[in-house]
Parts: sequence; structure tokens; C-alpha cells
Amino acid sequence: MTGAGEAAPARRRGLTVLPLVALIFYDVSGGPFGIEDSVRAGGGALLPILGFLVLPVLWSLPEALVTAELASAFPTNAGYVAWVSAAFGPAAAFLVGFSKWASGTLDNALYPVLFLDYLRSGGGLVLSPPARSLAVLALTAALTYLNFRGLHLVGLSALALTAFSLSPFVALAVLAAPKIRPSRWLAVNVAAVEPRAYFNSMFWNLNYWDKASTLAGEVEEPRKTFPKAVFGAVGLVVGAYLIPLLAGTGALPSETAGEWTDGFFSVVGDRIGGPWLRVWIQAAAAMSNMGLFEAEMSGDSFQLLGMAEMGMIPAIFARRSRHGTPTYSILCSATGVVILSFMSFQEIVEFLNFLYGLGMLAVFAAFVKLRVKDPDLPRPYRIPVGAAGAAAMCVPPVVLITTVMCLASARTLVVSAAVAVAGVAMYYGVEHMKATGCVEFLTPVPPDSLRGSSSSSSSSAASDNGGDDDVEDVCALLLAAGEHAGEGVSVSKENY
Repeated sequence: MTGAGEAAPARRRGLTVLPLVALIFYDVSGGPFGIEDSVRAGGGALLPILGFLVLPVLWSLPEALVTAELASAFPTNAGYVAWVSAAFGPAAAFLVGFSKWASGTLDNALYPVLFLDYLRSGGGLVLSPPARSLAVLALTAALTYLNFRGLHLVGLSALALTAFSLSPFVALAVLAAPKIRPSRWLAVNVAAVEPRAYFNSMFWNLNYWDKASTLAGEVEEPRKTFPKAVFGAVGLVVGAYLIPLLAGTGALPSETAGEWTDGFFSVVGDRIGGPWLRVWIQAAAAMSNMGLFEAEMSGDSFQLLGMAEMGMIPAIFARRSRHGTPTYSILCSATGVVILSFMSFQEIVEFLNFLYGLGMLAVFAAFVKLRVKDPDLPRPYRIPVGAAGAAAMCVPPVVLITTVMCLASARTLVVSAAVAVAGVAMYYGVEHMKATGCVEFLTPVPPDSLRGSSSSSSSSAASDNGGDDDVEDVCALLLAAGEHAGEGVSVSKENY
């Protein structure tokens, strides 16, 4: 999407199934790095093993199914913002978009820090605090530049990083097999269980399935490609967690549960295979954090682009580079990462989980409401249940979200409330800018001129149904904007 008088960009190469699987994998997981704390907080192997067996069914699968259905119905970069807008209107969509962007930026602030943590673990690279801060800035700048160079390049990089990041755990599983004692998988020290840390660790390692929906506008044949990629990523994520966890906890004595903290898989590799496997795991962990950063940065920046295309935020965030990437959206997200990178790991995880949970409650509510409000909305992939079944499917993840939020500390509640207040203030600030015309916003193409014959023929009936028009308008507006942007057609910008 370009402004009037600007040269139209060349047609961009879209993401295909395998690069999209890799990006979703990194949106959600990136490998078993980061699950170590669930063993310590769970008082042994039993609770994390049960968690990674049960929670993918109760949490990951429902979120993945919702993402597959709604991303196929709204194949645009606005992603979940478009879903909530169609269900509840632009004000709710703006607040969800802001809270989930804040959560994603918090999440991304972890990865340069974790990159250095893995290099340091096991007596590796140790940096002084000033050198560490400079290293974080340098890593953030380098990875942001890769993101700027194009999403297709990021997708191919994620595919290569996925193979490299998981490769040492194949060796770990083979070497651990003769040493495994299944009884160690049943170990749990109830007195050592830390519910808040355990649930936050499990939730963080299994969330963000909807993040890739903000890349739907960059996918080749998104209505077919997206569901395939989502379901492929589900199997990859579950396997990437369970196999190393079973190998490590089964091969090491149960008494080591208290040692399982971030970076401990490198120690597991050293004890099972020797220094060569430790170094391999450290290198894989470092590269995995690069993939996590790239996937999260892509999702966050293209979400801002999608919101700009909807006219929710200033038009500058929809401006693309010659590589097809949203320049100012990337810079905005990178700035947030640098500012937040001074926080501790546990603080970031708890804050982002709470903010993400708020956004997901709205997403599940939007999914159910759209099933009831507009059951005939074209859904190339449709979960084979009715409206009642859709609502029942959302109950377990909503219960989990509520549990995690109830365990939050007072500090997290204060920070989340501050983010919510900031979001409301920003919404009214944006509306004021639209009213005064002091900042440029994209003017969406009128939906009535974009509907096909089937939509037009039913427009009078839809108007009788009140809210159904909202869904049709959002679908038509976003699909047309995405088609124009992909074809290099110029869409005019005006001041509101």
C-alpha cells in the first residue's frame, strides 16, 4: 500500500507452507530452550511432562484451531485485530491490538538476553555489565536489520534455524536412551512446587499461536496455506518439548530437579554426551533465540502495518521499504525491545503472560460471537462444530488464562492496569488526531464498492441484521486493501 504519487512496490514473494510452519514454530516455541524452569518450579519431572501432554490439547489446540479458522476468513496483516473489530468494533480492536503488541514487545526483549545467557552457561562467554548492554543493543540492531530485508528471507532463515536448533536434541535423545529410568518421570516434590512460576512457564511456552495471523496478508494462498501450516506447527512444537524433556529427566537423577533453570539443557548435554554436545546445544540455543526474535518482530511489525491499513493508527506505520517490509513499524517495535531489555526474565514472562491473556480472552470471545453473529461468513477452513461446540471448545483455555491471571503478583496487576490506561489514552489521542487532521491516516476503500456480486445481492438483507454489516465491511475492506497492496496498486491517503 503506497501513498498517492509514490512508486508502486514490486510484487512481493509470499510465504509458503514450510517457511510459515517455521515462523509459527518460532512464534510459539523455538525448541525446548526455556522449559527447564518448569522442572524446578514443578518440583520434578512429573508436572512438566503432564503439562506438555495435557495443555497442548486444552490450550494450544483450541488456539491453533481458532487461528486457522479466522486467519482463513480474514487473510490480512491485521490478524486478530480484524477479528475483534468485526465482532466488537474498532475501539475494542485497538485496545486488543495495543495490549498484544505490548505483550509481543516484552516477549521479544527476552531473546537477546537469553542469547547471551546460553553463551555464558557452562563456563562460556562472560561479559561485564556495560559490555553486555552493548551486546544486547548490537544483537537487536543486527536482527532488526535482517527483518527489514524481507519476510521471505526471514521465513527461509527460520526454516534453517529450526533444523539447526533441534538437531542436537536428536543426538541427546539417542545418547540418553540407555540411561533412561522411567520411574524418574514420576518424581514430584510437592513441597518444592511453585504454582505461579510453573503455570507462567507452561503458559509462556505454549502461547502465541495467533501471532502468525498478522502475517496472513504475506502468505501465498493464505486460505489454504495457513491451516496446513498451523497444524504442522502443533506437532512440531509438542515433539520439540516432550522428546528432550523425557530424555533429560529420565537420564538424570531426580535429585537434580532443583538445578533445572534457564540454560540447563547445555548442562544436560554435557552430562549425557560430553563437552561437544554441550557446545552444540549452546550454539543451537543461541541460534534459536535469533529465530524467536525474528518471528516475533515480524508479527509485531506487520500487526502495526495491518492496524495502519485499517486506519487505526497513523499511515506512516503502513509505509513499506523496497523490500516490502513496514519500516517504521519495525523501528517502533525494535525501540520497545531495547527499552524493555533491562528487565529480569521472570518479570518479563509474568507481565507478558498477563497482557497476552487479556488479549486472548477478547479473541476467544470474538470467535464465538462471529460464529453466532455471522454463521455464513466465508470460512475456507471451518472447525467442524456448531456455535455451542465453539463456545465449549473455548472453555478450557479461558480457564487456564484466568488461572494464570489470578496467580499474578500485585506488581503485574499494576503494570497491566497502566498499560490498559495507556491504551485507552492512545485510542482517544488517535481519534483526536483524526478529527483535527494533524496526522495522516489511510482512508480505507469504501466497502460497498469492493463487494462481489454475492455480497451485493445480499446487502439489503444484511442491513436488516444490523451487526452483520460490520463483519462484511471489515472483510471486504481488509481483503481489498491486501489485494491492492500485494499488486502494487496505489491507494490514496487522506487526512481524517
